This record gives sequence, C-alpha cells and structure tokens, in this order.
Amino acid sequence: MTAQGVQAPSAGKIARSAIIVIGILGFGKLFSLAEKWIGLDRFGVGVDWDTFAAANQLPEQLYNLIGGGALAFAFIPIFSGILARGNRDQAWKLASNVLNTIFLAAFLLSGIVFLFAPQIISTLIAPGFAKPFLPARVLSEPFSGDLFVYLARPDLVLQTANLMRILLLSLMIFSVSGLCSGILHTHQHFVAPALAPIMYDVGNLLGVAFLARFFGIYGAAVGAVIGAGLHLGVQVIALVRVRARWLPYLNWRNAELRQVIRLMIPRAISLGLANLDLLIAYNIASTLGGGSVAAFNRGWTLMQLPQTLIGTAMGIVIFPTLAVLSANGDLSGKRSAMSGALRFVLIASIPAALMMAVAGRPLVAILEGGAFDPASADRVFAVLQMFALGILTWNLLEIVARSFYADKDMITPLISAVLETLIFVSLALMLTQSLQTAGLALANSIAVGVQVIFLAAILRRRWGGIDEAALFKSALKACIGAAAMVAAMVTVAPLIEALPLPLDRRLLLLVQAGAQIGVGGAVYVGVMVLLRTEEVLQLPRLILARRQIQTASD
Repeated sequence: MTAQGVQAPSAGKIARSAIIVIGILGFGKLFSLAEKWIGLDRFGVGVDWDTFAAANQLPEQLYNLIGGGALAFAFIPIFSGILARGNRDQAWKLASNVLNTIFLAAFLLSGIVFLFAPQIISTLIAPGFAKPFLPARVLSEPFSGDLFVYLARPDLVLQTANLMRILLLSLMIFSVSGLCSGILHTHQHFVAPALAPIMYDVGNLLGVAFLARFFGIYGAAVGAVIGAGLHLGVQVIALVRVRARWLPYLNWRNAELRQVIRLMIPRAISLGLANLDLLIAYNIASTLGGGSVAAFNRGWTLMQLPQTLIGTAMGIVIFPTLAVLSANGDLSGKRSAMSGALRFVLIASIPAALMMAVAGRPLVAILEGGAFDPASADRVFAVLQMFALGILTWNLLEIVARSFYADKDMITPLISAVLETLIFVSLALMLTQSLQTAGLALANSIAVGVQVIFLAAILRRRWGGIDEAALFKSALKACIGAAAMVAAMVTVAPLIEALPLPLDRRLLLLVQAGAQIGVGGAVYVGVMVLLRTEEVLQLPRLILARRQIQTASD
C-alpha cells in the first residue's frame, strides 16, 4: 500500500476511539432524553404532536430507504478499498458520485411528496385526521353549537401535510450528512459523527423550547430542520481536516457506484426484516391484553441503552478497520481486529446484562415515573429481564455481521436475517403462551443469538478460525467476574433499603440502583484485575495515552 493509502489503526487506537464514542453516545442519550421531556412538557400527547409524529413518518422512512445505515455499510468497503490503493482522486470522485445521486433521489422524492402531501396523509398515513362529512342535521340547526365545533376543528390533514413539507428539508440534508459520516469513519474520525446526533437534538430542543412559543408545532418542525443542518455542519468541519473534495460529477454507469447500489439492496432488505420483527412483536403483544404493547416498547427502549453504548459504539469503530484490512487482503489482521472487538463486547455485555436483570426494577420505576403503578413497572421489568440476554446477542451481532459487510458480502447476513425472523416468529408464538409479553423479548434475544452462531460458524470456516480460544477465555473470566458482581449486588440491596434516608420515592430508588450498580461494578472490575484480564488492565494506559496525545497536540 502506498503512503497515501488509509492504513488500519492499532489496537490501542481502536480502543481509545471506542471509549470516546461510548462517552459521546452516552451523553447524547441523556441529552436526547432531556429534549424529549421538554417536548412532552410543551405539547403533551395532544393532536399537535400527533400531527408532527405522523408528518415525520414518511420522511424518516424515505431516508432509511435511500440513505440510512444501508448506504454506509455499502459505501465504506468500496471507498476504503480505493483509498487503500492510494487513489484519492478516484475515491473522492466516487464519494461525489454517490452523494450527488443520493441527494438527487432525495430531492425528486421530496418534490413528489411535497406536491401530493395532503393526499398521502389522508389516504395512507393518517386517514383518521380527515374531517368527517358535515351532516345535514348540523346545517338545519345552525345554532345548536355543533356547526361551530365542526368549523373550529383544525384541518389536521393540512397541518400534517405542511409539517411534512417542512420536514422534507431534513430528508435532503440527512441524505448528504449520512454519507459524510461514512467518509469520516473511513478516515478513523469518530468524534464529529458521534456528535452529529447531539447537534440534531440541539436543533429539536431549540424548536420545542423556543420556536414553539411563537409558531406552535411548526416551530418544532423548523427546529428539526435546523438540527439536521447542525448534524451536517459539525461533520463538514471535520471533512475539511481530511481534505475531502466534492465534485459536480454524476455518472450512473460508473461500475463502483453500481457496486455500492448492489450492496445497498440486500442490506436494506435486512433492515426491513429487523423492522418486521418489531412489527410482528407489536402485533402479537396487542393480543395479550392492555398495556402489553407499551410494556414491550419500554423494555426494548431500555435494552437499547447498553446495546448502543457497547455494541453500536464498537461496531462503528471497528467496521472501517475491517474494511481496510479486507481491502488489503490481510486475513490475519481481520481475525485479530474482530476477535479484539468481540472480547471487548463479551467483557462489557455480560456484566451489563446481569446488572440490568438484577437492578433493572428500580431503574424502571425511575424512568416510568408516577404514571405507572407497581404492577405496570413489574410487567416492564419482566420484559427487560428477558431482553437482558439480548444485550449480549445484539452486541455480538453488531461485530459479526460487520465482518461480512467489510468483505462486501451482504447476502450471507441477509440469509441469516431471514433465518432469525423465522425463528423469532416461531418462538414468540410458543413463549408468549407461558411468559406473555416477556416471551416476545426472550424470543427476540434467542433468535438473534442463533443468528450470531450461524454467522460466526460461516466466518470461522472462511477465515480459518476466529481466535476461539481467546474468546472463550475472555467469556469465562467475564462470567466469573459477573457472578461475583451479582452476589455483591444481591447482598448490598437489603442493606441499602434498610437505611433511613429522608428522600422521596424516586430519589430513593435512584440511590438504591446507583449503589447496587456502583458496588457491583467495582467488584466486577476488581475480579477482572485479579484474573489478569488484559483488556481491563490496558484501559488506564489507553486513557492516559489519549491524554498525552491531546496534551502534545495542544
């Protein structure tokens, strides 16, 4: 590889990048929660927010179709391969071609939706928003009050259509911003892409907290567009550092562009199957009694917090490295990089899953607030306990699936996604008979686990091994440490509950959960140090190295 090519980073740099991304994503989750609380305080769950939520559905789905995760997974391996050969001019030509094509598609689709927005709303998205036909009785009794109520009712279809027209601007901006994230990830720049969602929430916060005072729900839509602009802007600044170039180039016959599109299609179908799983889960939950859909939704949302901070963060960081190593034909490097990422996931996910299962009950009560009675919180916790296994299986999938995408193989993960959906549906129908809503969570966790095993077995055969001995050793140490952690958490729980703390219920639950997690976490780290777990022992050195790099740059 030439000096101009993009080289695979060291294991230390990968680990430091993962730590940084985890920190930023964690802060982003908290900031997003604050923004949603303010929006709920401003609009509640009334008709205005109904129209905003409905208006956002189609722009969001269109982004997932033409951009979203499918584009990055298809673009990064091709882009990395060109850079690895040292041909930067060709790389920026491809990036410009893809960007211009995606933006043009977003522009044309936005134009069509803009023109036919009222018809789309009234027939496809929210037919219930249409005003009912004016009865003759109302006209015959104009002073009954019914006519005034009818006339005073807002035209929800038009309001939703106008909100959608505003939000289509976000679609066009995100079509560019999503590709920018892929470019920066390829160059091992992770801070700006991780900050981008926070900047989007800043715009949303501006909309619901300030603009909505003057423009109502339209202020929230304008804030979303501003957030999309900030999402792009923070990445454009980083693109300057990698000397990115944009060219007014559009060639749909280009072989590399066609390869990106061919890779996008199977990945888009895989994402569609993941959404289908949720749709099926909600469908089944709706037959299990009142509150079942809400319990599943809240359990799924809570599970995604550690899943995002561990699996998604490591997946974001490791994928460009795997793509570069694959482009260079470095099989040994791929095995080592993937094995290191999987060991990190095992060491972080196993205790996180057990922490969620043991200390999740007070956390549920904190997050749900006074609207949930103890019985409702128990239902959510039962779902969350079954999703605890999913913290591990989903995080492993983030790494294993990306190993195939780095090799430009989108078909095998698609086959595994079909297998996963079939297993999930079968298990869901069986497990809900005895476990009710919690059975849906367990079915999802197990089905994803089967998918991981299926993909890992194929990868092991293709790569001549995946460093199984090191993975087993890390998993065994993590299980030993997690067992000691659970024992400590169970022991300390009644001691904390017995303390006569003069706190209200919510603060008391927060203290209990925090103390359990703090004690358990300290015990886990201590045991892992005693077991001489290399990944844990290296962590302080990695953080110090990061500080030294920052000091030198200052």
